[in-house]
Amino acid sequence: MPATAWFEVRPDWVCEVISPSSMRIDRVRKLRIYAREGVPHAWIIDPLRRTLEVFTLQSGVFALTHAFEGDGNVKSPPFDAIELELLAL
Repeated sequence: MPATAWFEVRPDWVCEVISPSSMRIDRVRKLRIYAREGVPHAWIIDPLRRTLEVFTLQSGVFALTHAFEGDGNVKSPPFDAIELELLAL
């Protein structure tokens, strides 16, 4: 069993699935932490609105680089080598 409850290696990508009760924490607090730690890619999925927002770290700040809604297939960093189906949203 690990001695800590967290990872000490920075991930290349994070994905937050938000709910009305966690929206502000996920969009503001967590994105700031991920940017500060240098995570290059962050996704926010809103299952109620059926949206996917893709953020890329640019000069220490996350910039919205792609936004998708509804059903369909998308290619988006960091997984732009494969096509993802948004039906699961």
